[in-house]
Amino acid sequence: MLIPRVVRGAALAAGALGGLTGVAYGLLTGQSKQARKVIGIPTTDPFRADGIYLPDGSGPIDPAAFGLPEQREPRAGCLTEEETSGPRTLGREDVLSFGVLGDSSAAGLGVSVAAELPGVLMAIGLAEESERPVRLRTYAVSGSTSLDLAGQVDEALTDPPDVALIIIGANDVTTQLPVRTSTALLGVGVERLRAAGIGVTVGTCPDLGAIRPIAQPLRSIVRSWSLALSKAQRDEVERAGGIAVPLADLLSPEFLTRPTELFSADRFHPSAAGYETAAAILLPALCTAAGIWDGGPLPRTSIRSAAAEARRPTSRIVQRLNRRFGRNR
Repeated sequence: MLIPRVVRGAALAAGALGGLTGVAYGLLTGQSKQARKVIGIPTTDPFRADGIYLPDGSGPIDPAAFGLPEQREPRAGCLTEEETSGPRTLGREDVLSFGVLGDSSAAGLGVSVAAELPGVLMAIGLAEESERPVRLRTYAVSGSTSLDLAGQVDEALTDPPDVALIIIGANDVTTQLPVRTSTALLGVGVERLRAAGIGVTVGTCPDLGAIRPIAQPLRSIVRSWSLALSKAQRDEVERAGGIAVPLADLLSPEFLTRPTELFSADRFHPSAAGYETAAAILLPALCTAAGIWDGGPLPRTSIRSAAAEARRPTSRIVQRLNRRFGRNR
């Protein structure tokens, strides 16, 4: 995600959604500027830890050590053939390939070391559950919107993975990409991956209202937009044949009650504990999409958690603002 766009776009979205008066809109713009100062701008890119992970949790290992094509680019920390007791004789069919697409939440911006990346956590989980080596390949790019997803899908399809995870949507809110456009783009991406025989899991748009540096009432308006997008994404993903995991509904209560623990130092991106919490929720869906678990269908989770529903903003917020500031002009 791009921090400056989050609060600037949210203030603009507030005006579009609610028909605010000029004075009330000015209040939200001021709140956005203050939040931008508190959050700051990322100075580093997410870690990268692509490679092969084993059921015992070890990795990343360079694919060349298994006689597979090398990485797109060398990854720091990858074990080489010599370090893994020479080349192995595993074929492609022996290694489960896992691709991660999306924005900074998929890429893992906010962790302190590469081992804490969500892709790494889920690659290790997939390896443990499948009892097979898992090759992680990351196509996610910080700052991406659904407009960028097609390019990531193009890259993934050059050597299709067995299963893919997509997390995208937060930047669609901050850049005011219409919900219908956003969900249509996501649906096309899921359809293309499914047509190639890839199992697809999508973590839908997170609840941006859980970001405490964004003050009320701006935070409530951002929450409304992100929850609306999350629900639309879920319907579209299921229509396209993927498995949708409603991150806003399932994670928002945790992040609201444990912000110090689950957010990183910028108070915007998840911390290692936050990504670990998300990975635990996503892993069952990934195992199902990968064909590792072949039992009954996953239970359908609620559209909104009780905690998220209790905090759901309504038009009354906007009406109160207009009445309050309209009288004082």
